[in-house]
Amino acid sequence: MLTGPTRLAVWGDPISHSRSPRLHAAAYRELGLDWEYGRRRVDDDGFAREVDGLDAAWRGLSLTMPLKHVAARSARTLDDDARLTGAVNTYLLPGDGPHGFNTDVAGLARALDEVGVRSPRRVRVLGAGATATSAVVSAVRAGAGSVEVRARRPEAAAALVDLGRSMGVEVTVRPLDDDRPHTVDATIAALPGGTDLGVLAGVLASASGPLVDVVYGGWPTPLAQAWGGAGVAAHDGLGMLLHQALLQVRVFVGGDPARALEREHEVLSAMRIAVVGD
Repeated sequence: MLTGPTRLAVWGDPISHSRSPRLHAAAYRELGLDWEYGRRRVDDDGFAREVDGLDAAWRGLSLTMPLKHVAARSARTLDDDARLTGAVNTYLLPGDGPHGFNTDVAGLARALDEVGVRSPRRVRVLGAGATATSAVVSAVRAGAGSVEVRARRPEAAAALVDLGRSMGVEVTVRPLDDDRPHTVDATIAALPGGTDLGVLAGVLASASGPLVDVVYGGWPTPLAQAWGGAGVAAHDGLGMLLHQALLQVRVFVGGDPARALEREHEVLSAMRIAVVGD
């Protein structure tokens, strides 16, 4: 059993809705680790001050919006996915850190695989924010040869075109309200919860494979209802939440999101029960 610092938490603003404490508590209980995992409301202006105030008992942080970009800028090192996206959702604090990781990318890729989206030729991403950036990289990790991004402000997605180019994949950007039904193998929705695209959602669903919506509250969302109405499968964001959290546990326990935990199958099962039962 590991000894030493035992405090962790999820930070963000807002934060009261986060299911991370439930997920992480289940993992550490299964691993036999007496680690404390809480939550704290922190905005981007207060992030550096709050980090400076942490003592040696702190092992790491899970970070949600709006902290992912400021954390990436202040981390001493970044893993490949954090460097590609410019976003950090996992902070490892002990030693010569902080070290920043982005487990959203691999977490979403694992969630796509879990619902049968494997080696898609073309993926659509709805949105152009931080989560959409991770979604583009996840689509490429899943095998996509091209990605279509739909954004309310197409100019805001220019960086995603460059991101795709850096990975050798074409990213095209279209207005979110473009009603031309370009056919894709899967759609990843990275829009705020409750976003209703009206008739357009049905048009998109008619030319899409399954929907994976990063939203996991207020299900089914209007998008999910549109996909269901078109007879196409829709999946909520619990799979991404679960798998990115498992990879965070890998970081906090072993320092490496690619290094499997001991008894990982049992840990994942305990976490799944915890989040489904919420």
